[in-house]
Amino acid sequence: MKLLSLVLYMALGLSANAALADMSKIAAMREGDMKKLVLHSEPTTASTATFVGADGSDMTLADYQGKHVLLNLWATWCAPCRKEMPMLSDLQSELGGDAFEVVTLATGRNAPPAMKKFFDEIGVDNLPLHRDPKQKVASEMGVFGLPVTILLDPEGNEIARLTGDADWSSENAKAILAAIIGDED
Repeated sequence: MKLLSLVLYMALGLSANAALADMSKIAAMREGDMKKLVLHSEPTTASTATFVGADGSDMTLADYQGKHVLLNLWATWCAPCRKEMPMLSDLQSELGGDAFEVVTLATGRNAPPAMKKFFDEIGVDNLPLHRDPKQKVASEMGVFGLPVTILLDPEGNEIARLTGDADWSSENAKAILAAIIGDED
């Protein structure tokens, strides 16, 4: 029994060390806007708070478990959000699927008609119009300014965060996300 425990302990240690090594490799890939991407040495728990889905239903981030999620918290009044959103849309068009999804969550007071108008004006039609009207998700995740983009692993844990806007459709961003998605499959 002690031998089995030792083998399991060593296997867990090796896989944790491999994950840390992979994150350091990914950290070395960061250029331009992606230098602002903070990769966590250990996954952290994401919010369990409910938010309002695009269809009006109650949702949680757990609804997206099983795939990597790039969660973008934004608001209709946020100028950097307006600049960044089309790039997130491009990223969803290129990488979105069974293993990865861009999820947008308007936090604070954002009326659904204003959110739709925001997306229409910038030509975004492939991202969800989810709302966090009472800022429960934002609060639980320590979001104090916008935009903030958080990368969640398939278990729903936060593994990276970028505060401020970024060019998410850049080749560097796509390479980093492809490396992360590939490393955890």
